[in-house]
Amino acid sequence: MRKALWYIVGVVFILSTLAFAADKPASTVKANPVKTNVIKAARMHATGKVVEISGESIKIERTVKGDIENMEFALDKPSAGISVNDSVKIDYTEKDGKLVASRVAKVTFKKKEVKPPEAKSASGKK
Repeated sequence: MRKALWYIVGVVFILSTLAFAADKPASTVKANPVKTNVIKAARMHATGKVVEISGESIKIERTVKGDIENMEFALDKPSAGISVNDSVKIDYTEKDGKLVASRVAKVTFKKKEVKPPEAKSASGKK
């Protein structure tokens, strides 16, 4: 009688396990669409003196580690108030192998104040 009771409890356990497994959905995790990583173009900047300017492009001359380098940029929109020999700072990105200027701004360099050295006595003692 004891063995029969254990067999009945085992069968009930197995059937209840199957019944609970059948009620649950296959997966509770919702599948999200594939996320794509948008790669932003790096924004760079250059500072130099304007050599040539037109409505579509600007060419500057800048000094890098003692070497003079010419750079040419395509303009998104024409820049007003910029002329040849102005010092400018250009924010740009690289698109399709071309440098495209998004912002062109004049730069005014501040002059440092030089204080005259104080006169010291000849003996060096006060």
